[in-house]
Amino acid sequence: MQKITPFLWFNDNAEEAVKLYTSIFKNSKIKTVTHYTEAGPGPKGSVMTICFELDGSEFLALNGGPDFKFTEAISFVVNTNSQEELDNLWNKLIADGGQPSHCGWLKDKFGLSWQIVPSRLGEWLSGDGRKVKKMQEVLFKMDKLDIATLEKAYEEA
Repeated sequence: MQKITPFLWFNDNAEEAVKLYTSIFKNSKIKTVTHYTEAGPGPKGSVMTICFELDGSEFLALNGGPDFKFTEAISFVVNTNSQEELDNLWNKLIADGGQPSHCGWLKDKFGLSWQIVPSRLGEWLSGDGRKVKKMQEVLFKMDKLDIATLEKAYEEA
């Protein structure tokens, strides 16, 4: 069991969100589903919580009602190894009402924020100062990241 588990509060569509997320990421599955009883507060028999894994990491989703909304203050960083993987994840997470943002960030149709980035981004950001500056100048103008363009900016600085 992992020591810290992200807990995601949805209004009433946790099951839809979890099915989407587990269909996108490899090595993912729904582990357990609990339901509300007559004790409430949700309708008896409706989904209360879903324990699930995304690429081997455990998450918990709750249908908790409309009291709380996701904000960009919390996001999930997904490191990718190729442009094809980055494009695939970006396109699936942005589909059906998601919104692109800057620097590899997006908000999916449920309002959850994701950062879809190349796995080398951390290396580039902590490298030679001149190279970092040049790469950041390019990075800060992008929504969905283009790995080749970022790498070129870094290497040619």
